[in-house]
Amino acid sequence: MSTTALAAALDALAAAGVSGPAARAEGERLAAAVAESSPGAAADWLAATGRPTSGSLQPFFDAAVSARRWRSAPTDLLDELIATRSPAAARYAEALAQVVDAAATLGDPSISAIAAAEGTKAVHRSAAQGRDKAPTPLPTTPPGSAVPTTAQGDPAAVPAEEPEPPKEERTLEELLEELDQLTGLGRVKDEIHRQTELLRIERLRAEAGLTSPTLTRHLVFVGNPGTGKTTVGRLVAGIYRALGLLDKGHLVEVDRSELVAGYLGQTAEKTTAVVQRALGGVLFIDEAYALAEDQYGREAVDTLVKDMEDHRDDLVVIVAGYPGPMARFVSTNPGLESRFSRTITFEDYSAAELRQIFETLARAADFEPQPATLDRFDRLVADQLRGEGFGNGRWARNVLDSAIARHAWRLRDVERPTVDQLRTLVPEDLEDVVDIGTDSEATP
Repeated sequence: MSTTALAAALDALAAAGVSGPAARAEGERLAAAVAESSPGAAADWLAATGRPTSGSLQPFFDAAVSARRWRSAPTDLLDELIATRSPAAARYAEALAQVVDAAATLGDPSISAIAAAEGTKAVHRSAAQGRDKAPTPLPTTPPGSAVPTTAQGDPAAVPAEEPEPPKEERTLEELLEELDQLTGLGRVKDEIHRQTELLRIERLRAEAGLTSPTLTRHLVFVGNPGTGKTTVGRLVAGIYRALGLLDKGHLVEVDRSELVAGYLGQTAEKTTAVVQRALGGVLFIDEAYALAEDQYGREAVDTLVKDMEDHRDDLVVIVAGYPGPMARFVSTNPGLESRFSRTITFEDYSAAELRQIFETLARAADFEPQPATLDRFDRLVADQLRGEGFGNGRWARNVLDSAIARHAWRLRDVERPTVDQLRTLVPEDLEDVVDIGTDSEATP
């Protein structure tokens, strides 16, 4: 039944106002990432996506690796819909939520895997509509039912309510205000404000006919996981658009796997295809130092440097990762050194900031932690080793996911819980939260 539900959810993506093949491919990758940790999920995923179940499981793992970041950030297509204020964004986010629901049932999922899937759904719905709006319902197809099709066999369009007109794009002041409202990141905020003013004055000088030095717009973000690098990167994309430096202001986030192919020559084509998607916006390369590992990665870097030159007026690149490896990466190619002259450091969050992140994430998901629950969270923070691999905001996100799972289990015998019971997180919900992993891609 789970494979049928996923197949139907994937088919329904085409009814959400996005190119059918592209939406289908993105949905398959997201489903693999959601189900990755569940035993037996790979075979179910192959069956649901119409692939041979007797062959290699590698397509499942390749898809999962390429989409892990979408467990806590909008997919690329959804991100583009949001950036362009498309009225289809909410419908597509809801369709992706249905894919996540179905993917969470593949194989033999654990309680924590199901809880993590709930977080993934919330991320996509909230990105498309904001915390104060309920998602626009997408007509669903019951598991096992046929999806309506056209005479050509394509999924038929599903009637939807008349969408609201797209909102005005956010102003520079609104984007900087959102930046300032982020938890912590004092040095980062100062650097982004300085960069904004520098580029604003450069543009005004150019408009006045004055000679201006050509300033690099590309950035290096360094810091440990979960310190908000992707979140700030998305705001930078909007800020550059508001300054008139970019047409779209969307963010395309990739890692090595989406730039490097298995053979020399193919990598250049793959990298250029990614750059084409990012034109008019920001290309965000996470763990970019992985591109310095071999000749395939170096081919991607060489191609990227050329494409950055060819599209210097409509492309901004942000490379991100740990401080030491990133410094070595930038120095491996003279073209990189000349284009990435500004590095912004993301410091680890303090204990008080992690508590604020946990509380904010919980309330965004419509949960209310009791004061004693927050005190319990403080003790968990104090017990954590704060080394290079500490997950910061991602760790707080993982603690919340586990607490939500325990909350659901605690209410298993309550047939009709009250609204307060459904919303309240008590200290007991955090009691067994120890050694939380940091590989979840949550964003603070």
